[in-house]
Amino acid sequence: MANFESHNHRSGRDRYAHNDRNDRHSYRDRNRNDHGTSRGYNDRRRQERETPGVTVEVGQRFPLTIKRMGINGEGIGYYKRMAVFVPGALTDEEAVVEVTSVATRYLRAKVHRIRKASPHRVEPRDSYADAVGGFELEHLDYPEQLKFKRDIVAQSLERYQPQGFRHYDLRPTLGMDDPYGYRNKAQFQVRRNADGQVEAGLYAERSHDLVDLATCSVQMPVTMTVMRAVVAMLQDLDMPIYDEEAKSGIVKTLVVRAAANTDDVQLVFITNSQKLPHKRELLERIASELPQVTSVMQNVNPGETSLVWGDETKHLAGAEAITEKLDGLAFKLSARAFLQLNPAQMTVLYAEAKKALDLQPGETVVDAYSGIGTIGLSLADVAEEVRGMDVIPEAVADANANAAANGITNAHYEVGTAEDLLPKWIMAGFRPDAIVVDPPRTGLDATLIETILAVRPEKFVYISCNPSTLAKDLVELTHDYQVDYIQSVDMMPQTARCEAVVKLSRRQ
Repeated sequence: MANFESHNHRSGRDRYAHNDRNDRHSYRDRNRNDHGTSRGYNDRRRQERETPGVTVEVGQRFPLTIKRMGINGEGIGYYKRMAVFVPGALTDEEAVVEVTSVATRYLRAKVHRIRKASPHRVEPRDSYADAVGGFELEHLDYPEQLKFKRDIVAQSLERYQPQGFRHYDLRPTLGMDDPYGYRNKAQFQVRRNADGQVEAGLYAERSHDLVDLATCSVQMPVTMTVMRAVVAMLQDLDMPIYDEEAKSGIVKTLVVRAAANTDDVQLVFITNSQKLPHKRELLERIASELPQVTSVMQNVNPGETSLVWGDETKHLAGAEAITEKLDGLAFKLSARAFLQLNPAQMTVLYAEAKKALDLQPGETVVDAYSGIGTIGLSLADVAEEVRGMDVIPEAVADANANAAANGITNAHYEVGTAEDLLPKWIMAGFRPDAIVVDPPRTGLDATLIETILAVRPEKFVYISCNPSTLAKDLVELTHDYQVDYIQSVDMMPQTARCEAVVKLSRRQ
């Protein structure tokens, strides 16, 4: 459940909801790993299961050599031929591990003691890095993190085996000069502790136990400054904080987003009801003590729910949106609008997509899962025409508004799915030369894959935030397209998340 923003990830379906979700860039995905592990961490009862020739029980300890790292950043070793997944362990390390859950064909364990440490092990900057999600690689030096992210693309391809995968050009991961302080947004859960003090932070892994965050090395400093100041205000004003067990109280979550290139900051209170007691005093203090906050909003999400965001968002103070500038373009960001969490690497990612697409004057392009238009609008200076779509009306409105604000007249966005709109456009005489997709962690919709294969645009670029679903989608796509190369990009240093730009070209 821990999340700064749940990447999920991200798509037309999720970009405005963020409801953490398939995002990407959400940290809660670690609660259910791609190799099939589940909720054993919550069950601390001693349990025993017998697999062919192996009897193992929770709490048992044994030495283990880590052979490799899995796609979620965990170490993987083998105990009597059973795979053992160990968060926090690194390749070639020798450790004594303690079993935390037992399944039929694999075990989950935690490190009890490191006997032989990897030369690439480093001390995490965050003391709680092993307690909450979003820091699963902070104990691995950065050059090795970049190698790992290229390797998880290779692991995913090996698992699904799309046509020709052994010959794909997997390029070295593009990283950052300084892989800290990059996150422009975080969702901080708010609770009162047993002493009555207001705390804000992330949930511990596989629990709803809140870890109060005084600092956070991967966040932009201003987001932490604002969060800690607001927590103090909530305490001083004795605000009614949401209580999960009693299902009462009002303030659930604080969302802070900073624009890296305009210095705008937006603060959102996610509440259990329409009411916000002491609102006047709270807004007066924010205006006085936090002049960097240019937008204050309230999102109403009543009741017990796994979703972070509700459907209704209200304007409280300042502007209704903030503005970010990227590569000479300005983008309006309303409270629920999706934007990549790493502005510096976002320009790298989109530059790679633009290079892979290689648009020529006179060519047309479709921007599927378009969100607020960040990708499509960056292509409008070359393309004859850009058309995009998203299922969220607010996202489409923002995309069209961003086009107008930047003086772009050859880009247009509509509400709907690509699988519905593409055939409609083609029947009306529009046939794209190129398509770029940037789906959520769940990958491409099956119907969209069928539509792409039917339309067969000459140029095709797939931006992926999940190597597993990318590899799965390539199984179908490579019937008609060949993979020219895969360029991995590190959008989220210190985590196991990996983005990739895939250049595909139509088979003749």
